[in-house]
Amino acid sequence: MNAIAYVIPHQAAAANPAGLVAVLIGGLLVAGALVWAVRLGIKVRSRESRPPAPKEQPTRPGTGPVRETREMREGNEVPRAGDETERLTPHDLQPSGSKPSDDQKRRRWNQGSSGSFGSGGPGKT
Repeated sequence: MNAIAYVIPHQAAAANPAGLVAVLIGGLLVAGALVWAVRLGIKVRSRESRPPAPKEQPTRPGTGPVRETREMREGNEVPRAGDETERLTPHDLQPSGSKPSDDQKRRRWNQGSSGSFGSGGPGKT
């Protein structure tokens, strides 16, 4: 280790008092900025609405917890324009891209059919 690394702080201050003053001013500026930030945070927090009391919290419906619904859906057909002079506008389309299917039976994987697109299998034969 170098002997310069073990210089006592008051010896360094005696050698360069301007450096000590700069460090003290910098420390005071940082401390002042922290005090200002805390006071600003307290002021902002006092303007916010209070958190809801336990009795004001949302409660579960009387019918019990809300359950997930599963349904089979099928895509809506896109209407075709009558001729090339017509064009489709957004209000000509359905509001949703799908609708509930008439057949709500869930499709299952069949042995011998392909697992997914591009799986490399022979598919249905």
